[in-house]
Amino acid sequence: MTAEQTAVPIVAQSRPDNRRRAWSMTGLVVFLYIINYADKAVLGIIAQPMARELGLTSAQIGMVGSLFFLTFTIGGFFAGPLNKYLTLRWALLILAAAWSVVMLPLLISASLVTLIVGRMLLGLAEGPSSALMHTATYSWHPPNKRGLPGAFLMASGSIAKILLAPVLTFITINYGWRTTVAVLTVLGVTWMVCWLIGWTEGPYTGKAPKAEAGDADDAVASVPWRKILLSRTFVSCGALTIVVYGLSTVVLTWLPSYFERGLGYSALQAGSMLAIPAIVTLILLITSGFVTDRLMGRGASSRTVRIIVPCIGVLVCGIVLAALPLVDVPMLAVIALSIGYGAASMAFPLINAAISELCPPQQTAGTMGAFLATMAIGGLIAPYATGVIIDNAATPTAGYTLVFQVIGILAAIAAVAALLLANPDRDRRAILG
Repeated sequence: MTAEQTAVPIVAQSRPDNRRRAWSMTGLVVFLYIINYADKAVLGIIAQPMARELGLTSAQIGMVGSLFFLTFTIGGFFAGPLNKYLTLRWALLILAAAWSVVMLPLLISASLVTLIVGRMLLGLAEGPSSALMHTATYSWHPPNKRGLPGAFLMASGSIAKILLAPVLTFITINYGWRTTVAVLTVLGVTWMVCWLIGWTEGPYTGKAPKAEAGDADDAVASVPWRKILLSRTFVSCGALTIVVYGLSTVVLTWLPSYFERGLGYSALQAGSMLAIPAIVTLILLITSGFVTDRLMGRGASSRTVRIIVPCIGVLVCGIVLAALPLVDVPMLAVIALSIGYGAASMAFPLINAAISELCPPQQTAGTMGAFLATMAIGGLIAPYATGVIIDNAATPTAGYTLVFQVIGILAAIAAVAALLLANPDRDRRAILG
């Protein structure tokens, strides 16, 4: 019997081991995503003490947040080239090393200029990493089983808020914001050691031999990028995630400040209360990922599972946020915002999985990089616009609630548009046909 004849049985026999290996590798990527998210979120945690020390206005803090997402968007387009010329192992290691050190000059010379430069370099280094982390995770999971691992990736933000945000807030209050920045560098270096020791690439990358992957789609030839990027699914889902990502960046940059200045909680309470929306989001992300993967396994269409479900979540978010100005009890406002944010966050893993279906495996990193860079446009606008609105509002509370109301209305409109236009199954056939 030839090696070619025995290849498939060997894969089949080792499948349980492969699944355990797949989830251990997914856990390693989730660890990185937690650190990645903490690096993004730290500006919101240190914003108020840094603003008091450096004399920064809300508009300036918002500008720093938006400039981060400017370079983050630009960096996203480098995901494809990095994946082409480097292995996932070395590409992510280099990026993690870069974002672990770029904020360190701020510890020596704290100023608005140093803050801007550091956050822009951080955005540039983190830009390609999200697409590459999705590609690394997807390399261990076939297309019809990517909802749950994608949910764990996106749940990393919630895990960071639940586990790290209270700790980083405590460190900031008791030891200063500079210590918080240094702690994140140590976490980055720790992950790099774990990555070098533990990571191996999975079979669903488009680079592996067909027999190893066991997936006929691996033999599909590359297609013109315009067919992917101009498809109705890509465009409408891109518009939807721009709005949802805008909400996420407002939460990253401004939520602790909203809890403190807008709702009257103490600084320690405000930082710790990031765990409330994080817990809601974590529950909804994991539940939706598990349920939708089961539905896909039972024959449900990708449109039903990865378009209709997240669009309903974003629509719920839009309704809740649009009604937020009517809520005048602080804790009810926290709960309403948590439900709205959690419902919208379900969109990220499900729609990311839908977008990954549009292309051949070897074009996954480039497609995800372009999609995530498009999504990050929301981050270019939302943090700075929020700061301007707060500075010009009658009260901080009025400014924050107006921002959330506007985002809610835009989210509802984008959800309806995606419901009408997006269909991954239809567009995949058109693209590969």
